[in-house]
Amino acid sequence: MLEPQLDVRAIRKPDKHPLERFDALGVEESFVLINNHDPKHLRDEFEIDHPGEFGWEYMQRGPERWEIRITRLASAPLPQILCDAWDIASGQFGPDASGAVWKLQQSRRHLDANIIHLQPGSRIEAHAGPDLDVLWHILHGYGQLMTEVSTLALRPGKMLWLPRRSRREIEAGDEGLTYLTVHSRRPGITIQPVPQRT
Repeated sequence: MLEPQLDVRAIRKPDKHPLERFDALGVEESFVLINNHDPKHLRDEFEIDHPGEFGWEYMQRGPERWEIRITRLASAPLPQILCDAWDIASGQFGPDASGAVWKLQQSRRHLDANIIHLQPGSRIEAHAGPDLDVLWHILHGYGQLMTEVSTLALRPGKMLWLPRRSRREIEAGDEGLTYLTVHSRRPGITIQPVPQRT
C-alpha cells in the first residue's frame, strides 16, 4: 500500500506546516513529506514538540526534491525531562541575568512555566496579578512577598499560590531570588499597576 504524500513545494511557506497531518496519524502510520529543500527547521520543531514520538527517514536527499518519511511512534506526547532547575537556580545563567532565565518552549502546551531570577536587592513593584492562578516554587535565595495585609517570607522550598488578580510586591534578598512559576497558558499576560490610594 502506498503511503500518503504531502507535497509542500507549491504551498506558501506559512501554510506548509505538516503538524496537522502528523496529529491525524495512528501509531506506526506515516506519510511522505515532499519539499524542495531539507526541512531542518521542521525537524527542530518536531524535536521540541514531539521528542521521541516520531520517526524521520530521508528517502531522497535533493538537490531539488527532498522526500522524508515521518512516522508516528507514540499515541500521545511522551513525558520528558526539560531541565535541571537546581543547576539553573545555582547561577548557571550568568551573573547579570535577570527576568526569565528558562521557559517552557513547546508550542502546543497548555501550561506556561518559567524560571525567574531577580538580582540581589531588586524588586517588582506593587501590582495586580493576571486573571489566572499562579503557582510559585522558590528554588534559590531569599526575599519577601508583600500582600495587601501581610508579608510572606520567601526561601528555598517554599511553595506559593498567587490567586488571580491578587495584589503583591516582591523584593529579593542579598543573594537574589530564583523561582519557578507555573500557570495555565494565556498569551499576552501583563502586569497591571495598583491604583494609588488617596
